[in-house]
Amino acid sequence: MEIIYKKATIADLDILTDTRIEVLKAANQLEDNVDMSDVKKQSMDYYQSALKDGTHVAYLIFDEDKFVGAGGISYFKVMPTYHNPTGRKAYIMNMYTKPEYRRKGIAIKTLDLLVQDAKKRGITAISLEATAMGRPLYEKYGFIAMNDEMELPN
Repeated sequence: MEIIYKKATIADLDILTDTRIEVLKAANQLEDNVDMSDVKKQSMDYYQSALKDGTHVAYLIFDEDKFVGAGGISYFKVMPTYHNPTGRKAYIMNMYTKPEYRRKGIAIKTLDLLVQDAKKRGITAISLEATAMGRPLYEKYGFIAMNDEMELPN
């Protein structure tokens, strides 16, 4: 096993988009036949723009030439606050490791690459949404659950 961590470029658009759909289906426990064509198109548009302007960084993980995982981080700005005077934030997303490659340190290494990218940019406000399976990994890294955030459902 030779694990390679590759920072994604626009040339990786197809694999990034396909992986996004795979991640969403797994996270939402969707059947393979669910139509994700609109999400796929929107994801492709997102990657084309965000990779170009630097508001998204993604890593693709390979075992030699076989795709085995991914992770991404999106950068954005909100109004400054006392705890975040710059208003600059990062959101980790699209973390995925193929089942046969789990528990081998791939996800924690990917997570660290993303966090280090944010820290190099001077961003310390980093958040993510965790599935039950991913929660122990994020807690091990040092992420904590938030109690004050709320969301208005559709």
